[in-house]
Amino acid sequence: MDVPAKDRREHERLCATISEHDHAYHVLDRPTIPDADYDELFRRLEELESRHPSLVTPDSPTQRVGGAPLAVLPSYTRALPMRSIENCMDEAEFREWVESIGTFLGKDASAFRFFVEPKIDGTGIELVYRNGALEVAATRGDGTTGEEVTANVRTIRAVPTRLRASPPPSRVSLRGEIFVGKREFEALNARLRAEGAEKLYANPRNLAAGSLRQLDPRVTASRPLDCFLHSPGELEGVACAGQEAFYALARAWGLKTNGEARACDGAEQVVQAYRALLERRDALAYEIDGMVIKVDDFALQESLGTRSRSPRWALAWKFPPVQRATRLLEIAVQVGRTGALTPVAILEPVSIGGVMVARASLHNEDEIVRLGVKPGDRVLVERSGDVIPKVVQVVEPGGGAPFRMPDRCPACGTKPAREEGEVVARCPNFSCRAQVEGNLRHFAARGGVEIEGLGRKLIAQLVEKGLVEDAAGLYALRAETLAELDRMGEKSAQNLVAAIEASKRPPLDRFLAALGIRHVGERIAELLARRFRTLDAILEAKEEELLALDEIGPEVAASLNAWIDRPENRKAIERLRAAGLEPQPLREVRGGALQGEVIVFTGELETLTRDAAKALAVAQGASVASSVTSKTTLVVAGAKPGSKAKKAKELSLPIVSEAEFLLRATPGSAPKA
Repeated sequence: MDVPAKDRREHERLCATISEHDHAYHVLDRPTIPDADYDELFRRLEELESRHPSLVTPDSPTQRVGGAPLAVLPSYTRALPMRSIENCMDEAEFREWVESIGTFLGKDASAFRFFVEPKIDGTGIELVYRNGALEVAATRGDGTTGEEVTANVRTIRAVPTRLRASPPPSRVSLRGEIFVGKREFEALNARLRAEGAEKLYANPRNLAAGSLRQLDPRVTASRPLDCFLHSPGELEGVACAGQEAFYALARAWGLKTNGEARACDGAEQVVQAYRALLERRDALAYEIDGMVIKVDDFALQESLGTRSRSPRWALAWKFPPVQRATRLLEIAVQVGRTGALTPVAILEPVSIGGVMVARASLHNEDEIVRLGVKPGDRVLVERSGDVIPKVVQVVEPGGGAPFRMPDRCPACGTKPAREEGEVVARCPNFSCRAQVEGNLRHFAARGGVEIEGLGRKLIAQLVEKGLVEDAAGLYALRAETLAELDRMGEKSAQNLVAAIEASKRPPLDRFLAALGIRHVGERIAELLARRFRTLDAILEAKEEELLALDEIGPEVAASLNAWIDRPENRKAIERLRAAGLEPQPLREVRGGALQGEVIVFTGELETLTRDAAKALAVAQGASVASSVTSKTTLVVAGAKPGSKAKKAKELSLPIVSEAEFLLRATPGSAPKA
């Protein structure tokens, strides 16, 4: 049915008026009309669209409430990667960075114009506008490929669905940070607490990230998400000289930018800006964990270019670790997968850097003695790098009794043992429930045989109900049994059984890593798999054969042999094989460009990540070692090479640049710029 011209004009007027009010309230923080008047306009718009559904467009204000749920978040691949930013922790490292970019350009960078802004503790987003309309919103993901969350981002009122530009740019991609303010975070948790919710949100960052990735946009719409734009991605047909100019352009387009951002003439002003921001940190309405520094001039940014993971023209100067004092309620002891007994501080909950902290590491008994910490003490707790909580010192003694490590394993009651020279006591009972759960998690993890869908809570249920006693027991699970567990339906159970079945032929190195043998991580497992080729050969290897391998010393060889010699471990492998699990030999490279080379990498690589460089070397027939020895045949040195390069010179070993390595590894191809 045709829409009357009068209604169409009113719809256009209402959309424009409401969008103006949204911009004033959510972007400029200057509301222009009372809430009741706004609500009346909105209800009238809803009435019109209800009567004439053809008027509803993706950028209508009514669509901010969220549409129908999605089955899955589609992936989105961008042409220009969203790179991470290199960190520094103090003024000396900042000045080293300034000197390094100056050296790279052959200029004095201390006088450069920089642009600084708070490092928002949120989740990254890219917005793509075509002809002024929001076309795509995508998460950062791995930098190149993220998840498309357009329907969810449309519900965030700080993000315009149409740019305020006439004429609008043909296509632009813009980067920013989705976050939740401190007050909004506390209000949401208070509401959940009042409603009797079992679980509250740990911090604003997790709330923002989880809300952005909801399959149901209506859930996202109910969360107090906000957004600051901070960087351009691609600007087609738009002239912009630098970061400060981009901020002005973004604001003119109706986008929200951070009011604390500013330009600095020279490195000294950057230092002053950092100190001022650090002092203001607690007064800000949102969580930040540092200050981002960028070379302001886009032409200079292009000249500086990028490293493998980060732009050379930007730096994140992190704040010092956040510390808060709180009461130590008790010292608990947890048991890890290797049987290690680790003391953990149970704290009176305290907010540190926007995160409610109720537990902190005490490392081991010796550390408790060194700190002199006892239950009841008031202690200083620190989140190192704003991440890992630990007890730093006693602020006020509480008069409690000194802590003593238990003489029995808290999980199974077995008497723990502490080997000579070690600071950690361990439970020797391999059937200990805590160890069984830990080993199952390790076995099924990505670095192991990789069983998708087998998480911590499900493993705990399987062990508690006696359905699984070891890794081999996983392969006897049936879908109908799994479907009866908490939070497991028929489809989830079938998917898990399929994932378990798919894990039966893992590469030999990942199978070895999955076994959880002390000192045998992914790198040592790969060395063993390439040298011995089969599991049987590894099980029969003598200690002298192990010691003949680079990177395997007496401690690793002894640990591996001791594990193999235990009858219970041999039986565990037999049970896995009987269940159908058979590790596969690694593909042997013959005739590769680097066949027979023993390569050591040192320093910072520019074109490849260290892992990618190692993978390329192995793919071309080389083996990669972590230390320089007489068996090393080639050393690849990046920027700031360390002691390995020095030792290579002493041994008169060939040292090549990353570019030369790439030429050797990919004959006939030039290295990427």
